[in-house]
Amino acid sequence: MNKEQLPQHLIDIIDKQVDKFKKHIEIIEKDEIPLYTDDFPSEQSNKWIKVTDVICVYVDMKNSTQFSASSHANTTGKIYTLFTGTAVRVFKKLGAAYIDIKGDGVFALFNKNQVHTALAAAVTFKTFTTSVFIPKIQAKKADFDTGSHIGIHQGPILVSKIGLRKSKDHATDMFNEVWAGKTVNFTSKLASYSDNNDIIASPKFYNNIKCYQALYACECSDPVELWEEVDTSLEKKVPMDVVWRLQSEWCKKHGRDYLQTIVDADK
Repeated sequence: MNKEQLPQHLIDIIDKQVDKFKKHIEIIEKDEIPLYTDDFPSEQSNKWIKVTDVICVYVDMKNSTQFSASSHANTTGKIYTLFTGTAVRVFKKLGAAYIDIKGDGVFALFNKNQVHTALAAAVTFKTFTTSVFIPKIQAKKADFDTGSHIGIHQGPILVSKIGLRKSKDHATDMFNEVWAGKTVNFTSKLASYSDNNDIIASPKFYNNIKCYQALYACECSDPVELWEEVDTSLEKKVPMDVVWRLQSEWCKKHGRDYLQTIVDADK
């Protein structure tokens, strides 16, 4: 680097990071997401954990930027709290191994043996969106088109903690988990493709669903398939040629029982 480009104290930072880049990184494979974030390696250790197979559920708010631009800060804050705060608590209660917030979106990671639990979490949030979130928002702004985008994908993932720990020089912790690889990114792309509060799942995730109640409509109606196969081969923003769409929410009569039955399928 040309030393006339930057002050020396910034060049020193870059040089130290380049030295780290030159070092060998050890990859530690695990079957499950570590229970405690203190168990995640840091950049100082030159180690990353590779979880060989995880399920990611990604939700974000439809038209949130438009809403923020046209609303008072007080209203925007309340809306984000309702949407994001509910997502975090629902995913946690239903057993997510890790949860993170990305702007107006939330992603939750479930272990590979939680296929049906992850689906139940996604359907629960969809039900919240249609039954509570949208009516609350439209009561304040009737013409505003909002809702949620929801995606589910399954695959390997890398994690390590990068940044600066809280110290006398840093009033706040700048030390965060970084999830690398395609899984979270692909799931966010699937979520962005969803519309009308539907759930978009990758073929890998869909093919692991075995519970009858997760595949067919409630006993309130004929036993029709809940999922629709969608050709996305011409969709440049979708990272796979086929996805599966779920438009159903929890049945108003049997939803509670179906949720429990679906979750129990992971046991």
